[in-house]
Amino acid sequence: MLQKAYPYYLANKAVYANQELKVVDKYSGEIATVVALADEQTIDAAIGAAEASFEAMRKMPAYHRQAILEHCVQRFRERFDEFAYSLCVEAGKPIADARGEVERLIDTFKIAAEESVRINGEVMNLEISPRAKGYSSMWKRVPIGPCSFISPFNFPLNLAAHKIAPALAIGCPFVMKPASLTPIGALLIGEVMAETDLPEGAFSILPASRSGADLLTTDDRLKLLSFTGSPDVGWALKARAGKKPVVLELGGNASCVVDEDADIDDAVQRVVFGAFYQSGQSCISVQRIMVHEKIYTEFRDKLVEKVSNLTMGDPKDENTFIGPVISEKDAIRLESWVQEAADAGATVLCGGKRDGVMMQATLVENPPEDCKVTVEEAFGPIAGIRSFSDFDQVLKDINKSKFGIHAGIFTRDLYKAQKAWNELEVGGVVIGDVPSFRVDNMPYGGVKDSGIGREGIRFAIEDMSEIRNLVIRNVDG
Repeated sequence: MLQKAYPYYLANKAVYANQELKVVDKYSGEIATVVALADEQTIDAAIGAAEASFEAMRKMPAYHRQAILEHCVQRFRERFDEFAYSLCVEAGKPIADARGEVERLIDTFKIAAEESVRINGEVMNLEISPRAKGYSSMWKRVPIGPCSFISPFNFPLNLAAHKIAPALAIGCPFVMKPASLTPIGALLIGEVMAETDLPEGAFSILPASRSGADLLTTDDRLKLLSFTGSPDVGWALKARAGKKPVVLELGGNASCVVDEDADIDDAVQRVVFGAFYQSGQSCISVQRIMVHEKIYTEFRDKLVEKVSNLTMGDPKDENTFIGPVISEKDAIRLESWVQEAADAGATVLCGGKRDGVMMQATLVENPPEDCKVTVEEAFGPIAGIRSFSDFDQVLKDINKSKFGIHAGIFTRDLYKAQKAWNELEVGGVVIGDVPSFRVDNMPYGGVKDSGIGREGIRFAIEDMSEIRNLVIRNVDG
């Protein structure tokens, strides 16, 4: 069960300021709990506390930061079932997916603990010409300063962790705004961090309205903004962020190519997972499926059979694969997108209908190139499928998208795999699997409208740090 009420965390301390934010069970629609909501004055105080704590944070020895991260890993393991249940309730996440997210939370903090003691630099030879004779250089990474984090609703634990864990590893204090629809995951992480001896002000986790959180974007005391969410919001924040660097993890409409030499049964199984896990609410969910014409009919028919038999229902049920989408508004939007494609000549192979917040797993055959199912990010259990004949052309078709996080390519041809890696305008190419695959230590992020910068602990640490160079002139006796 969830607690009756949750505090926010201001300068490491739990504050039960009010009960203004109602958190709804996404499946039942009932109010599950209430959460304290921060105002602009609270956010201002949190930024001031983060700025004041920076000196202590940057001086904290690496082994001390590692011990704090290891404590978090231990406590996450001890509270595994509680964390998973909270995801079921606040995000409507099927319980199997919820457990997987808690496992990734643990992995993410474990990786950060390992990386915290190997943030190294380099010794450089400067004697590249006579004028630099006798000079040497070495550089190291230092924390950039107080950071601003804004996390989304679809992974309340793990996408918060991908900002929090590297900040702790390098020594950056931070203020985080979790999504108002799903604030509990980040607050549970805060509850665990509050058990540690982090310097006062090292972290604040503050659910807030979008307008009330404006300082997280504009305040010059914050030295980095890291945002995960919709492209419209993310690019608007970047335009207003001032001089601070900005990392954006935004939307996608990931493509998956199944070439003629693929193992059809294996590819079908993986595409079902890639398109419909998390009820399709992932920015690397499979949305565009391209299948070689020689195997298209067999692949399509097997895929339709699998998708038609996915279990939809209460996310707390162990057998549920498709749970609710985040809101009825989004379910209505998804249903209208399917209807738009059908009206334009596409064939709805299965699904296409909704019941409240429940949207059926849907496959649309041959959606036109200009319809929303093809062009925009669905963020729900919808995928389009079509055939192709020319591998080179299908790569060009993928590149027409304004998005570009991952692409998946089922092929056994090494040269085609290499060509996809070379030519696709995406942040990552996954060979032999769906674009939905991610491990938490790898560089992850997109190009074009999908964002700038990379997550994955080591790469996030680079964004949260600056290079400080040391030059030494060696004077001969």
